[in-house]
Amino acid sequence: MARRIRVYELARELGLDTKALITKLNEMGMQISNHMTALDEKVVQNVRRKLSASEAQRRPARGPEPAQAQATVHAEKKDKPRQTQVRTKGDQRQSPGRRIRPEVQSRPEQTRDSSRRPRKGGRRGSGKASRPIESSGRRGRPAVGARRVVIQGDTPVRGLASLIGVPVANVLRTIMSFGTLISINQDVPMDLAVKVAERLGCVVTVKEPEKTIEEKIALELDRPDDPDKVEPRPPVVTVMGHVDHGKTSLLDAIRNTNVTAREAGGITQHIGASVVTHEGSKIIFLDTPGHEAFTQMRARGARITDVAVLVVAADDGVMPQTVEAANHARAAEVPVIVALNKIDKPTANPDRVKQQLAEIGLVPEEWGGDTVVVEVSARTRQGIDDLLEMIVLVAEMQELVADPTRSARGYIIESEMDKGRGPVASAIIRSGMLEVGQVVVTDSTWGRIRAMHDGRGRQVQKAGPSTPVELVGLEELPQAGDIFLVVPDEKLAKEVTEQRKVQRREQELSTSRLSLEDFLKRQEEEKRELKLILKSDVQGSLEAILQALGKMKSDEVEIRVLHSGVGAVIESDVMLAKASDAKILGFNVRPDPNARSVAELEEVEIRTYRIIYELLEDVEQMVKGLIKPKFEEVLLGRVEVRATFRVPNIGTVAGCYVTSGKVTRGASVRLVRDGRIVYEGKISSLRRFKDDVAEVAQGYECGIGLERYQDIKPGDVIEVFTIQEVQPA
Repeated sequence: MARRIRVYELARELGLDTKALITKLNEMGMQISNHMTALDEKVVQNVRRKLSASEAQRRPARGPEPAQAQATVHAEKKDKPRQTQVRTKGDQRQSPGRRIRPEVQSRPEQTRDSSRRPRKGGRRGSGKASRPIESSGRRGRPAVGARRVVIQGDTPVRGLASLIGVPVANVLRTIMSFGTLISINQDVPMDLAVKVAERLGCVVTVKEPEKTIEEKIALELDRPDDPDKVEPRPPVVTVMGHVDHGKTSLLDAIRNTNVTAREAGGITQHIGASVVTHEGSKIIFLDTPGHEAFTQMRARGARITDVAVLVVAADDGVMPQTVEAANHARAAEVPVIVALNKIDKPTANPDRVKQQLAEIGLVPEEWGGDTVVVEVSARTRQGIDDLLEMIVLVAEMQELVADPTRSARGYIIESEMDKGRGPVASAIIRSGMLEVGQVVVTDSTWGRIRAMHDGRGRQVQKAGPSTPVELVGLEELPQAGDIFLVVPDEKLAKEVTEQRKVQRREQELSTSRLSLEDFLKRQEEEKRELKLILKSDVQGSLEAILQALGKMKSDEVEIRVLHSGVGAVIESDVMLAKASDAKILGFNVRPDPNARSVAELEEVEIRTYRIIYELLEDVEQMVKGLIKPKFEEVLLGRVEVRATFRVPNIGTVAGCYVTSGKVTRGASVRLVRDGRIVYEGKISSLRRFKDDVAEVAQGYECGIGLERYQDIKPGDVIEVFTIQEVQPA
């Protein structure tokens, strides 16, 4: 049998990057989808002939020595085309004859002096009065003794008048001279306030409005890394799977440790993090007690994991918790690698497990899918190197980078209270360099870092991106999933923490379930998608419900089942619903006490049914509620204006004759004159003789007044209409 070689093996042999080789193979006419594709020996020989030796040596083989790899990175950065630099506010310069708008000034403060020029026909020094120059951008000397004012942001009219030292009426007249109408109780925009102050003879200093502390922190957290300073970072891997399928035992084999023996009953009870090196590449492993913590952190907005390893026992197969873990990983849009554990057991049946994986949407690559499946044994260490190699390859495809020079930021993955050290938090650094002595702020607390320890308990002074560390020095226990950021000083950290505590208390007092209006408003802004979590008593009922939901089609709303399973509604279902904003539907099942209490706390809706048709009807109503409402115009009647009357304190009233349909008070109208629409609005009054009426039918006369419109003439036609919502079919 001819030997077959995979793409990544050929890339390693030729000294090429996997992506580069895939690109070259596709250019040769081959349809290569991923690095696991197997090639025939004849094809491999043909590729070797076509790739010249010089081309094959352009990039070094993967896994060079550290010094060689560093030299390669510097060489690639040097050869990379220089990107166009975006000029920040501090890089802009003011041209001599051009006035800079306040929001693009080159300095925090820019003095704008009002200049004077002689009146027409006068000359400098003649003693004649001169008027201030408006904001024309021309240079000039400020008036002698001119009032100097500082404008920062939008200013109330009264405040601007007090600042300039003139009556409020003068400020309002000056504002009107610029073509803007502002009432005395409104704020004057900063640009307009500058013009008004200059027109009134002031020397203006413009200061940008100071951002709040929360805004500054939000900007720093959202600020992307500098592309010129980023460096590759190790991937963060979360190990998930069913109970007793060997998650921690597999990590034991990878780390050469024995964690399971220290856990109660051999089950992991805490979140840990460790660093593993494979052929010069670092991998960060998170060992979680299950996908509940993974989803809980994602529910708080923490995007910690880069790759998820789903552990499945080869002798046990896919279990309900395996399905839930896979659904949680896919909901987070994280690449999944399946580790088929316990392959050494006599009862192991890999083909049957792969078939089960394909049924839940994880089709192995060897079957034409995109899921990497690696057969391993934690006991004999079989396939461990292959699993690590696949993790490195999947991470390389994501091109994970981070900027180590910025202020450190990251996520809290767990916290505990230590009797001797106080609050201790396990954290993952996302970008930047975290050092001992720095002040950090989390979502719920703050602290100055007194000590840091790595995954093996060794004390370290600083840690870079993707490094798991244990932090000592926080004031209180943070929550899992909290985002932390390094800030300049303790005063700022305390102020931020106190503000957030006040905001949380106010939010707790005002928190209530989403009203239908708020729900529809949020759905209006987002993509219209109905996310469901289904639980049933038996598999047959579950399949029937899924089949019926699959037949519900809508052009505007997509029904997406995030997770389905047999059994009671449990806590992990509630956390998934919270993280994904989904509805939980149960058929002939009930939520357990823990799930019910968590659902009440997190305000997650759980609906249970005994009749399948009621469940489907509710889903149809949910879909209709998400469809954007459609409206159509319904013509009620036409009215001809035959005369007009001037009524004191009311205005112009039209004497009309209803030619068709009817007229209803409060209806919308359209005034048509010579075939053109001259007004569209509402009916303000409707009368028959001297009596107010609600409706006038065809063939009767009436008097009609229009809202805020007086220019009605005989011969005009009034069309009366209303807007009605069209119910979806």
